[in-house]
Amino acid sequence: MFGSGSPRRELRRLNRLELHVTHACNLACESCSHYSNHGHAGNLDLVEADRWMAAWSDRLEMEEFCLLGGEPTVHPRLSEFVPLVRRHWPEARIRIVTNGFLLARHPDLPIRMKAAGNCDIALSVHHDASSYRERLQPSMDLLERWQNEYSTVVHTWLSHGVWTRRYLGSGAAMLPFEDGNPRRSWEICPARHCKQLFEGKIWKCAPLAYLGLQKAKYDLSDKWDPYLGYAPLEPSATDDELDRFLALEDEPVCAMCSAEPRRFSLPNPLRGASESAPQSSGSR
Repeated sequence: MFGSGSPRRELRRLNRLELHVTHACNLACESCSHYSNHGHAGNLDLVEADRWMAAWSDRLEMEEFCLLGGEPTVHPRLSEFVPLVRRHWPEARIRIVTNGFLLARHPDLPIRMKAAGNCDIALSVHHDASSYRERLQPSMDLLERWQNEYSTVVHTWLSHGVWTRRYLGSGAAMLPFEDGNPRRSWEICPARHCKQLFEGKIWKCAPLAYLGLQKAKYDLSDKWDPYLGYAPLEPSATDDELDRFLALEDEPVCAMCSAEPRRFSLPNPLRGASESAPQSSGSR
């Protein structure tokens, strides 16, 4: 019992929760599962983010809280999200998922990360073309300095080698797969444990959370209507509703994604680039 006279609410365990600090991205990765290749914009206000987190921090504990986008380093106040997350979830690992190109804009980021503790950077490398690597090298050098000076933990993901197609086409011509096997779609989904905190609600995955951005920008086919009708978990949800949501695996909306890994060679995502190189297989 606490001073209020009410028993403390039991915290539910979540492996991972992701937050878009911005919808904008400096790259254009074909078939991005967050639709970041479609030129969306908008930075999340810190006050609004605080409100979203506060609605869940007394109900959820988690292994990992990810700050991403879009490309999180596009947000001019990225580093301020680190202590904000730490205040709401003192024990969670804070991970910043970035393509790295704009890290130099945030010289205070390693300082904030070190102060918060249990933070790391996940550098996602989206191509192995020489032009891409040359552009990325200054950021790699910067990360090495941060590692030496601030003990910044950096993990490098070769995302270009594990890329799959997440929908058919793009823009207004984009279509869901609808292979007729949502269970299989869920089983192979690399985002099946990547719930999203968006608009104060918790969403099953990024393709569902940000599909509305696509609808607002493009005249999408009515084939998307069943998925646009997905209802995320509201902060007003009961504990039983929260438990059911966290336990849910496949459901009909999973049919929007492929039921098999559709691997393809990702073109160079540098905007305006035409150079591409063979990629290895895998799933994203």
